[in-house]
Amino acid sequence: MIDLSPPPDDTNAHPKSSEMLTDVEGAPGNGDVGEFHPWDPHKAAKDIEVGDFYFKKKNYAGAESRYREALYYKDNDALATYRLAVCLEKMDRLSEAQKEYESYLKILPYGPQAADAKKAIERLKGPAARAAPAK
Repeated sequence: MIDLSPPPDDTNAHPKSSEMLTDVEGAPGNGDVGEFHPWDPHKAAKDIEVGDFYFKKKNYAGAESRYREALYYKDNDALATYRLAVCLEKMDRLSEAQKEYESYLKILPYGPQAADAKKAIERLKGPAARAAPAK
């Protein structure tokens, strides 16, 4: 049998350790804790899959919603970030698209879409992009 009781001097050595065991909402010192996002990579993968379906049907608003939902369930997902950038570019939301391409490169600087993301950023920074009317 394994003894799981704390050492005899535990209360003196770690006086506030029991606070960590209380519920997050009731624990002192956690007033700055805001909202916890659920982490569900399977849900994120499914959202990307559905987003791709909408994208192929040229329903860019639906695709954007699903890619953003994927990022809610798995923040810093490179694939969702890249596809969101492409989707935003298709909807002529160029500054948002550029930010997402840059985010992709922060996540995976040498990833499979890194070269395409770099080209897209250059294209969006180019004179043609600046001359395009803002929507």
